[in-house]
Amino acid sequence: MVAVPVFQKARDEFEVSTAMLKERFKEFGERLLTETNNFYGDRLITVAVFGSVGRDAQRFDSDMDVLIIVDGLPAGRMKRIREFDASVERKLEPFLEILKKEGINTYISAIIKSPDEVKAGSPLFIDMIEDSKVLYDKEGFFADVLINLKKRLDKLGSRRIRRGNAWYWVLKPDYRPGEVFDL
Repeated sequence: MVAVPVFQKARDEFEVSTAMLKERFKEFGERLLTETNNFYGDRLITVAVFGSVGRDAQRFDSDMDVLIIVDGLPAGRMKRIREFDASVERKLEPFLEILKKEGINTYISAIIKSPDEVKAGSPLFIDMIEDSKVLYDKEGFFADVLINLKKRLDKLGSRRIRRGNAWYWVLKPDYRPGEVFDL
């Protein structure tokens, strides 16, 4: 029998648990897409995962950050969340319980917007250029939004500066106080 150094064994176990975690979050995303599509039907425009899951950096306690773009939404954030909770999230609760038993303590953090609200822009989309997984995108609607935003950022000379596991954006390196610019 060959002795395996302790650090090698720990690294192997970490790699197995990381692969399992990614697979479980992938399945979570697939189930989320199915239930979202079942509820919103033809009104559904986009489902995109962002945050740690979008970066493939999820942990056992990561939430599933998801942007859902839908036509014909009720006015107001709370009405949208209540509708989503009652019609989509509740159907995923049994799967979330299974994940919890596996040590994966996750939940859904949904942002639900209309196409017009998305066209108006959001700082949220800046990170989504690089760190998102688009699970569904009718007619490439959100892909076009991200492509156009990336072009504007490139024109400004924007760049993302990484510091360890964190980052910040320099949106316009030649910015002068008082100057106004659009993204």
